[in-house]
Amino acid sequence: MTETQRKPWHGIHVASALPFTDDLKVDYDAFAEHVKFLADSGCHGIAPNGSLGEYQTLTAEERARVITTAVDAAPEGFTVMAGVGAYGALESKRWAEQAAEAGAHTVMLLPPNTYPATEDEVVDHYRRVAEVGLPIVGYNNPIDTKVDLKPELIARLHGEGYIVGVKEFTGDPRRAYAIKELAPDMDLIIGTDDTVLEMGIAGAVGWVAGYPNAIPESTVELYNLSTSGDVADIERAREIYRDLHKLLRWDTKTEFVQSIKLSMDVVGLKGGVSRPPRGPLTPRDHEQVMQDTKEVLAKGYK
Repeated sequence: MTETQRKPWHGIHVASALPFTDDLKVDYDAFAEHVKFLADSGCHGIAPNGSLGEYQTLTAEERARVITTAVDAAPEGFTVMAGVGAYGALESKRWAEQAAEAGAHTVMLLPPNTYPATEDEVVDHYRRVAEVGLPIVGYNNPIDTKVDLKPELIARLHGEGYIVGVKEFTGDPRRAYAIKELAPDMDLIIGTDDTVLEMGIAGAVGWVAGYPNAIPESTVELYNLSTSGDVADIERAREIYRDLHKLLRWDTKTEFVQSIKLSMDVVGLKGGVSRPPRGPLTPRDHEQVMQDTKEVLAKGYK
């Protein structure tokens, strides 16, 4: 697929970590530099204001400025998928409107998650945000929310025209096949770093990714090999995957924000601290993340 053929939600969109100053203010200049770094490293876009971007801890002003900063820093062809998750549909719709006004290309939308919403309530949630007009990538994360976008519900959301794809975060690649059976024209987006190869083989056309924040070139290569459709690429993909997998697994742990930020620090980027309630890693986890990152670097990955 050429760059001109790529849809704006295809390819690797980095679920960007957000840098803070020592006094926990958003470092917008460092964030803008990170956007440019990811583009230069071969990633296709950025997904700010997701969980890795600690959006839940941001003020409304900060959250809006993160999107405008990403759009302003993005070079031509580098797409912005704005996270618009919120407790209610009206708030998510307002964030989608802000993203559209700022110039974002797509939005990523969680279902309502204050309580176990009914299927009709979930559909209404997506319908309201779809009124804004930006393509919506649904985000299925039943681990952290109270709603599971099961394949049948995903197919309904796509069939009614509300989503163009789904970021599948259950960690179960079997879901990919069930989704494609029910919605063959909908796009699968990899949601967990430690299922890249399995989801790529299953037909994913995108990845909302965590560890490209720290090792973008190697993860881009892994993604390209895993999704090429060429059987000859699988052996090399599997080799990279085996080398990276222990590190990629930190993306699905509760401490994924601190872990990825620490890996960024180890490679010489600005990861830094997280805002409360996220505190430092335990000494054991801190040492393990450092060791896992250094092992990957020692093998030449970057």
